[in-house]
Amino acid sequence: MGKPFEKITVIGTGTLGTQIALLAANAGYDVTIYDVREGAFSETFDRLRSSIEAKGIAPMIPWDQLDAIQGEIRQVTDLEEAVGNADLVVESVPEDLEIKQDVFKKLGKKAPPKAIFATNSSSMPISRMEESSGRPEKCLNTHFYNILEGMNMADVMGGTRTTQDVIEQGIAWVRSMGCIPLTVKKELLGFCFNRVWRAIKREALWMWGNDFVDFRDVDRAWMNFTKMKMGPFGLMDGVGLDVIHAIEMVYYDESGDPKDKPPKALKEKVEGGGLGVKSGRGFYTYPDPEFTRPDFLDPSA
Repeated sequence: MGKPFEKITVIGTGTLGTQIALLAANAGYDVTIYDVREGAFSETFDRLRSSIEAKGIAPMIPWDQLDAIQGEIRQVTDLEEAVGNADLVVESVPEDLEIKQDVFKKLGKKAPPKAIFATNSSSMPISRMEESSGRPEKCLNTHFYNILEGMNMADVMGGTRTTQDVIEQGIAWVRSMGCIPLTVKKELLGFCFNRVWRAIKREALWMWGNDFVDFRDVDRAWMNFTKMKMGPFGLMDGVGLDVIHAIEMVYYDESGDPKDKPPKALKEKVEGGGLGVKSGRGFYTYPDPEFTRPDFLDPSA
């Protein structure tokens, strides 16, 4: 499959930014990553490795290849250097609209006119950032999931003025990396599969937050039913509970519906430093979470 771009820059090396960079490099793209903190990429890579190995999951790309690929990715802390020759710039910074708009404004000034801008936002439509870029016709959503764990798919959605050619290039890019493009035909908060996942997540958080059920039993039920290696709460730990809370607040701020507001208990957990895998504790403790143990689904335990 042909590549629609040559040079890719990823802005932000958190859980998903790091995985996008690795996937793109594995597909043969010339990849540069930018993060204000030197060493962030390596730290995230090591954390991802520990988490995936603890879950007993074989990564989508074998570890020996990932180790080699990691060394091929150019790491910079200067934004102008990072995007100077980019064909595609993928923003993957925290789920905060003001931060994202500021990033897009800077990209619009520093990236070459040819560059297309994509956001990996977990919920926000690109229309909320496109004007900041100065090139709304070249902006789109490309929201990836936990790629290395086998979730090889991405939501693709245009903004208010995104050209069809840009959308098609975004779809081709997703496909070229071995991922399934989930195309959203018109603007929708949360995109395609993320809205399905969000419905499950909201109900699980509501039941736990209002003390109806133990989160472990929700995960046990999910793992038993789907045969997956973890349940909704284990998945949320992997994403980061601070990110989960921010995403849920996007939906709540949009609707104003009290049912959409994340439970107070989640906010308290985040404020107490329980962020999930990245802090070593969330709903579970890491690197040896309960759901990976043989007795977690044992009826007699």
